[in-house]
Amino acid sequence: MSYRNCAFGLICRKFKPHLLMVIVQIAVTFLYFLLVASFDNGMNPHVFVTYRHALGGIVVLPFAYVLERNLRPRMTVAMFLELFLLSLIGVGLNINMYFASLKYTSASFVTSMVNTVSSLTFIIAVALRLETVEVKNPRGQAKIFGTLLSLIGALTMTLYKGHAIPSLHGSPIHIRGHSVHNNWIKGSILAIAGCISWSLSYIMQAVTVKKYPAQLSLTVWLNFMGAAESAVFTVLTQHKSAWSISSNIQLWCILYSGVVSCALVMFTQIWVIEQKGPVFVTMFNPLGTILVAIMAYFVLGEQLHMGSLLGGVIVIIGLYLLLWGKEGDQDLLKSQQQSSLTHDEQKESRTQAMASAEQEVHNGT
Repeated sequence: MSYRNCAFGLICRKFKPHLLMVIVQIAVTFLYFLLVASFDNGMNPHVFVTYRHALGGIVVLPFAYVLERNLRPRMTVAMFLELFLLSLIGVGLNINMYFASLKYTSASFVTSMVNTVSSLTFIIAVALRLETVEVKNPRGQAKIFGTLLSLIGALTMTLYKGHAIPSLHGSPIHIRGHSVHNNWIKGSILAIAGCISWSLSYIMQAVTVKKYPAQLSLTVWLNFMGAAESAVFTVLTQHKSAWSISSNIQLWCILYSGVVSCALVMFTQIWVIEQKGPVFVTMFNPLGTILVAIMAYFVLGEQLHMGSLLGGVIVIIGLYLLLWGKEGDQDLLKSQQQSSLTHDEQKESRTQAMASAEQEVHNGT
């Protein structure tokens, strides 16, 4: 029994990042519908971003201060400017444009567009020479073809609406307001721009977390800086009346988003990026698309369009072609690292691995 418990523990540790990302997608799914309801009640998306990131920073601050007191690296001017730029791209630009696009389109459309982040991240990484592509290799061809498919799917969702699938009149909740779904062209442009900045932020996070390995403290910095940047933009562009919270749904949306999305989800994603890389995080976006589409249709009675469904399917196919090609990179890297070891080093590595496994079994007993 102890050996089985030990084996179960090893499996849980191996798939811990997978489980955490599934939980993240479930948590974000609920946020989308709180947002749609809040925007329908007149909440300003830029004010929302300011409040939620300020609250997220406040929630994580005491944990970061206590748990990472001896782990935080010294803050330099260069690191401060790097964090400022990362928060500007990942919060100030990305989140503001992303939530504004949700106000003008729909939850199903916006979550479908998020699936293009993996392809955009891949394109930017190739342009920056952070990613290599072997055109003659099948996995390299899968990367290229998958990227093209994802972009075609995104264009399909943006430019083609198609036949409308009627909403369910018997759904429990109906959201129909003048502030939602009233400008698809503007919302599409904002969604595309938000996805581009999102891709850039993932690449920057992967670089920054290596220089600043204190994930909790990094979460605090990004939240507070993002809130400050969003506040400046809001003060310059919005009327002061936009800062008021006029309903309970707006209050609950800010609390849920601040505690769950900006504190727990952001910290989890930073940890998973450090463990598995930025592309691994984006591969779970299709799960969020499916969950949102199902809940939007059956719970909210949201109308679906064939263009969104067709484009979403194309994007998901392209995404997993890209991920299949990326998986080959990991296998190639492991084989290259293994082949670079001498015979004695390989023997010592195998001995250490066996000793570690025996120690874990012994601890389990």
